[in-house]
Amino acid sequence: MKNPKISVIMGVYNCDETLEEALDSLLNQTYQDFELILCDDGSVDKTFQIAQTYKNAYAEKIILLKNEQNQGLNATLNKCLKKAKGEYIARMDGDDVSLPERFKKQVQFLEKHPEYDLVSSAMTTFDETGDFGIIRLKNEPDTVDFIKFSPFNHAPCMARRAAFINVGGYSVHERLLRVEDWHLWIKMYVSGFKGYNLDEALYKMRDDRHAALRRNWKNRLNEFYVRYLAFKLLKLPVKYLPYTLRPIILGLLPLSVYRYLHKKKLEKQL
Repeated sequence: MKNPKISVIMGVYNCDETLEEALDSLLNQTYQDFELILCDDGSVDKTFQIAQTYKNAYAEKIILLKNEQNQGLNATLNKCLKKAKGEYIARMDGDDVSLPERFKKQVQFLEKHPEYDLVSSAMTTFDETGDFGIIRLKNEPDTVDFIKFSPFNHAPCMARRAAFINVGGYSVHERLLRVEDWHLWIKMYVSGFKGYNLDEALYKMRDDRHAALRRNWKNRLNEFYVRYLAFKLLKLPVKYLPYTLRPIILGLLPLSVYRYLHKKKLEKQL
């Protein structure tokens, strides 16, 4: 059997209530030349059992892996990468939804634009009550953008496998948890790769509208660290160094203020 065009890498953890919808959205893609490499990261609910059911039903399309203990997304995605055979690597999360034309449009873009090695898209945020925001990023980020924000949405991304291999995949370190994608983009740009963000929202990210509650001080310090790495590795002018302090400053704001700012950021692009 020939290698698939796309390898989808998917680390899942305790998402038994949403995994079926996520997997169905992949299986309903209009572009079907892909394999799914799915790794359960030590879940304690029914996530692995649900994944096993899909593996049994789609044995030629799904590779199922399991970590006996939780290892984090960095290590889990690297484990998936080692099994990947596709020319392109796509991401997916276990509580989100890929719209039907996502793969088709991303493959078309990479085929038409060999100068880019990575393509992502805008993504709609939703919860049980419906859509409530959109995250749309700059089409062609430059190196200065890397210290201001993560320049690509991670979950909807698709990249050439060669770019992943060249930079050694995701870096595994405690200080890179929850910012593993941001660091990956930095490594790619340092190595000369480039990416593009499509304006069309091809992906839906499940959000609980209380993202502020997940931004603990450990996560904020990790974000500070990756911003500093962007400043250092991309050799940015010293005038951009204050941007590294943004997560620390936001962490000092009252929670009500941060929630308000987060809500307005999502709503203004609808």
